[in-house]
Amino acid sequence: MAMQLQFPYGGVRLRVSQQAHLSRRLTPFATLSPPRADDGVDWVKATSTFFQKDTRPIMLFDGVCNLCNGGVKFVRDNDRNRRIRFEALQSEAGKNLLRRSGRAPDDISSVVLVEKDRSYIKSEAVLKIMEYIDLPFPQLAFFLHFVPLFARDFMYDNVANNRYTIFGRSESCEL
Repeated sequence: MAMQLQFPYGGVRLRVSQQAHLSRRLTPFATLSPPRADDGVDWVKATSTFFQKDTRPIMLFDGVCNLCNGGVKFVRDNDRNRRIRFEALQSEAGKNLLRRSGRAPDDISSVVLVEKDRSYIKSEAVLKIMEYIDLPFPQLAFFLHFVPLFARDFMYDNVANNRYTIFGRSESCEL
């Protein structure tokens, strides 16, 4: 079955096939990506030692960004049970964990939360981090999940793309 939309005055035509619609696959957003074929390394296996003795998730952040450093300080201050570890994206461990998450090792465009079995990026990472810290943030994260992902990531990207201009940068990581 096909559906066709026509607009008056010769506008754009859109033809959508129901078969094409049904064959689309939804993929989970926050899972570990398969290892990149170009480097031939299984980064999940190569970084498994990060979770052998300590299973807490690792928050990867831009170590020279003042906003990111402020975010780390905020999380530390609101994580009384120390449920999250931290690592700068620019460190060797951070680069390897980025690879584990299916990202380029020099990609410092997003905060990433790496758990033993999955990774989260952008607004999904922020909401997942909120779930780990003290009240009222887990409840706030619950309600923010009702905001569509595209809207959350749009807002996240706008702040992330302008973070150095708005908040400045440091010469070194504070951790």
